[in-house]
Amino acid sequence: MSDGTPRPVRPGRVTLDGQLVTYWEREAQRLETLADAARWNWSARSFRRKAERARAEGARFAARERARKPVAPETPETSESA
Repeated sequence: MSDGTPRPVRPGRVTLDGQLVTYWEREAQRLETLADAARWNWSARSFRRKAERARAEGARFAARERARKPVAPETPETSESA
């Protein structure tokens, strides 16, 4: 269900946590769209609760991503001295 526009690539290292953050952001957006289009209030509330859970999952993975220390690329000087 892609609209054909390429998604921006985030600079730096792509990790599973980083990919999961973007997945949960998209899922929350999708659920909010479904909630806005819902015919009955009980189904809209259900979609909004699911969207909140998706945002919480995204926040959990974002925290893990922030906690990850950046790995410095190995340079030839450091590998020769070892």
